[in-house]
Amino acid sequence: MLTNRMAFLEEPVIRWKSTMPSTSSQNGRPAGETSEARIAKALAHPLRAQILQRLGERVSSPGDLAEELGAPLGVVSYHVRMLRDYNCVELVRTEPVRGALQHFYKATARPTLEDATWRTLPSQLRGELSNGTLTALVDDLAAAADADKLTDPEVVLTRTPVELDEKAWKKLNKLLAKTHEQALAIAAESAERGTDGVFQTELALLHFKRA
Repeated sequence: MLTNRMAFLEEPVIRWKSTMPSTSSQNGRPAGETSEARIAKALAHPLRAQILQRLGERVSSPGDLAEELGAPLGVVSYHVRMLRDYNCVELVRTEPVRGALQHFYKATARPTLEDATWRTLPSQLRGELSNGTLTALVDDLAAAADADKLTDPEVVLTRTPVELDEKAWKKLNKLLAKTHEQALAIAAESAERGTDGVFQTELALLHFKRA
């Protein structure tokens, strides 16, 4: 199905919805601090946001992340520790590698930050996060195209310029947010059925005001 549709949310991009409890006093975090507040602080540095995004996609180590992101290992390790202190990632396992112990982490939050929290981020940071997400999306699309995945007859691809007033703009954003939640519910149902016949897909939601 080719219908030109890459759906998308009010602010185009990285949003993080926590899978953690809403309050915590662990690691010195203030009691009563919401998970959204912790995630917003975690996203305050663009490299840290990239690391969190990668760890939301797969388990990885600071060494692998440093190589992938082209950043110094010491800097990446520091930001991983910060994410751990913010309860945004957790240690999955350790492995001995060339005489050292390599640590592997995964994210404990998934991409969705509440609108109210997103709006509290500095505009420059929102722009950097948006650019990072769009870059990752373009890279994934290019990789899928190179692997002939976009020739699948079931692929959904839609681009639809529309004219909206403010009321319609907000109404459409709410619809897309609801669609995103329904997509996550469908993915959860798939996970409950087991791993037989499972394959990776990517859903992108984007709705923005044109220049």
